[in-house]
Amino acid sequence: MKETPLSNCERDFLLRAIEEKKRLDGRQTYDYRKLKITFGTDYGCCFVDLGQTRVMAQVSCELVAPKENRPTEGILFFNIELSPMASPSFEQGRQSELSVKLNRQLERCLRNSKCIDTESLCVVSGEKVWQVRVDVHTLNNDGNLMDAASVAAITALCHFRRPDVAIQGEEVTVFSPEERDPIPLSVYHMPISVSFAFFQQGTFLLVDPCEREERVMDGLLMIAMNKHREICSIQSSGGIMLLKDQVMRCSKIASVKVSEITELISQALLNDKAARKAGGKCGFAESMPQDRITALKMDQTDVEMTNVSQTGSGVILQGDEAPPPTVPSPVVPVPGVGQVGQGLQSWGLEEEEEDDDDEEEESSGDDQVEEVTQIKLSEKDKKEAVVEISDSEEEEVEVDKLN
Repeated sequence: MKETPLSNCERDFLLRAIEEKKRLDGRQTYDYRKLKITFGTDYGCCFVDLGQTRVMAQVSCELVAPKENRPTEGILFFNIELSPMASPSFEQGRQSELSVKLNRQLERCLRNSKCIDTESLCVVSGEKVWQVRVDVHTLNNDGNLMDAASVAAITALCHFRRPDVAIQGEEVTVFSPEERDPIPLSVYHMPISVSFAFFQQGTFLLVDPCEREERVMDGLLMIAMNKHREICSIQSSGGIMLLKDQVMRCSKIASVKVSEITELISQALLNDKAARKAGGKCGFAESMPQDRITALKMDQTDVEMTNVSQTGSGVILQGDEAPPPTVPSPVVPVPGVGQVGQGLQSWGLEEEEEDDDDEEEESSGDDQVEEVTQIKLSEKDKKEAVVEISDSEEEEVEVDKLN
C-alpha cells in the first residue's frame, strides 16, 4: 500500500510553523521526544518508546563456523523488520529502500564501530564461534526509526546474556542457565544515532523529526556518537549541500543528546538488574496492571470483620449531634385511606361516600320500579302473572298462574 501524500495545505502549514520555530507536538527546535526503555522477561529483549514510535529488539545467539578470513572472531548480524502493523506503507515479505537504508546504517553504527568484543565470542578457533543476531521489529512508526532502533539494539546487547561453555578436548558443552549463570557480552561503548532534519535547503534545523516532519524535509543527517564524543558513523541523505559549520553544530548537539541517552540506558539496566536480583517483578510482569479486571470474574477482597461491633458501639457512644427531626407518618384510619399534614386531609373517604350515595339512589329507584310494576300487575286482576323481585344477589322470578 502506497503512502498517503500530504496535501498542499498541510505541507504549507508545517513549513510555516517550522519557520516560526514551532512544532506540532509543542517541542522546541532541539528537543527530543520522551524516551522510555523497558525490558522483557528474558535477557536480550528490549522495548523502546520514542514518543509514539515504538520498536522492539531481540538478541539471540548460536554456535556456527567462523568466517575464513577471521577465524577467531564471532559474528554480529543485524536485521530490521518493517511490519505493516507499524505503518500501512510497509509491505510484508519484501525489503523496501527504507529497510535497506536502516540496516546499513545500523551495521555501520554498531558493528563497524567495534562496540562489541567479537574475539570474546570465539569458542574454538577456526571451528566454532558465537553468532549474535539482533532482530529489530517496528511496532509503530511516528518518525525517526533510526534513533529508536539504535537505542533498542545497543540496550538489548548490553542486557543480553549468552550461555556458558566448556571445552574438553574436541567436545564443546553448552550449559543451560540453570546449570551455570549466563555470561554478558563485552561492550566497549554505546554508539547512539541522532537524526537532524533540514528544511528550506538547510536554512532550518530540527532534532528528532516526527513522521509528518520527515515528509516535508529536504534532507536528513544521521550522526552516531558515543558519550566520549567519538563519531562512529555519519550519513547525509536528501541531496542537500551542508556547510562545515552546520555539521559541527549538529555534532555538538548530538554529543549532548548522546550523553543524556547513555545515562538513561545505564540507569534502566541497573534498575532491571536490581529487580531481578531481589526476585521481584521484572519485564512484562512489572508492566501488567494488577488492579484491572482482565476476565469475567475478580477475586474477592477479604474484609476484617472481627472488631466491627466494638468499633461501631464506640462510634455510637461518641454521638455529637442529635438526629434530625422526622416527619410523622401518615394516619391510615381505614385500609386504602391516607391522611397527611396538620389538617389531616384525607383522600379516599369522599370517593367512598359518593359511591354509597349512588348505590342508595340506585336502590331507591329500583324499589319504585318494583312498586309500579306490582300496581300495573294488580290492575290485570286474575288475568296476568304476578312477578316477585327479590333483593338478593341472584334474582328469581316465580310465575304462578291463577285459576
